Amino acid sequence: MTERERQIQIVTDRDRSSAFTLTIDGTEQSYVDLDDPLRLEFDYVQRMADAIDGHGAPGEPLRFVHVGGAGMTLARYVAATRPRSPQIVLEPDEQVTALVREQLPLPRHSGIKVRAVDGRSGVAAMRDDFADVVVLDAFEGSQVPADLTTAEFFLDLARVATPDGLVLLNLADRAPFAYLRRAVRGVCDAFGHVMISAEPATLKGRRFGNVMVAASQQPLAWEDLARRAASSPFPYRVLPYREVVATFAAKRPFTDADSQRSPARQGTFLA
Repeated sequence: MTERERQIQIVTDRDRSSAFTLTIDGTEQSYVDLDDPLRLEFDYVQRMADAIDGHGAPGEPLRFVHVGGAGMTLARYVAATRPRSPQIVLEPDEQVTALVREQLPLPRHSGIKVRAVDGRSGVAAMRDDFADVVVLDAFEGSQVPADLTTAEFFLDLARVATPDGLVLLNLADRAPFAYLRRAVRGVCDAFGHVMISAEPATLKGRRFGNVMVAASQQPLAWEDLARRAASSPFPYRVLPYREVVATFAAKRPFTDADSQRSPARQGTFLA
């Protein structure tokens, strides 16, 4: 399908005139509220925001890299909660970015800079210890691109992140999690500490869903995130490193020579 054949739409929320949903070929990609950037409609975005809120001192400016942009919901959240944070968004889809800039303009002095480059190339061009936080939330249609979950790419993310940096990945799968387990293995090989979070129904195999993977070379405050999870508008579970290794890490990771896209979700939102 060519760029011109795609259907890219920004749809106004029926109940809130300042809020919009970006859809591509009928798949909901981003929800943005121009009047309230703290309003996060998708549950997995709230999980990522909780992890970011617990990293470093509250409100402290940090350097962010976002692999995948779409409506830039999380980048807008960071601009509001951590002012003066420099943020780089790697978004190769210039058509989407142009539409978002036109209809969902970024706030002034947001610190958000968009680079029209894919995640692999954009990350490879960055210097060592560049980012305090890296967020991977990239989809082609309804699937995570194959080259963004390989062992080689995770090692590059580890290179770009600071020694105490936080790396967050939004992945999607269903039980028995054949795709997720191989991706998690690669994350565990590249980082010293890993945890995952998802809705209980997803972890129990009752439904397809988004799974957030958090990684760092330093211990992660999973107890704090678990407390946030318990009081979240969208309750979720948090699994610490020992449980991740025991139950969600396959024996071998994806590699550049042996990779695959995430399973496709039928219908609803993704990124």
